Amino acid sequence: MNASLHFRSHYRKTDSMLDDETRFRLLKQLHANPDLSQRELAQELGISVGKVNYCMRALVDRGWVKARNFRDSPKKKTYAYLITPKGMEEKAQVTLRFLKHKVAEYETLQQEIQSLRAEVQAMTPMPIPGAKER
Repeated sequence: MNASLHFRSHYRKTDSMLDDETRFRLLKQLHANPDLSQRELAQELGISVGKVNYCMRALVDRGWVKARNFRDSPKKKTYAYLITPKGMEEKAQVTLRFLKHKVAEYETLQQEIQSLRAEVQAMTPMPIPGAKER
């Protein structure tokens, strides 16, 4: 496999693991708590330590995060993950995309709830929880 194909396939795999939601949640946690370990990040995000490690490497490779090792720490592998200016730009962009996605989900869910209420109302004359009285 030539180098450019390997590079592209690596980033396709990384992109599938580092989807917008994972990227958003990681950058948000790192911004609020740069001293969290990968294990703590995994617990906070509800994902595996392996996935956190893989995604953190991708964030570092892209220049969005810098990992700083504190050698004097009692825990020999203690890092602080600092979001770079480029990473802050990505955080802003991914936050906007994530917000748009969640608003679209919310609107779809509202339509589905309205449809279900109408369906239930047609089947029974009983009041439906949360339905507006007319």
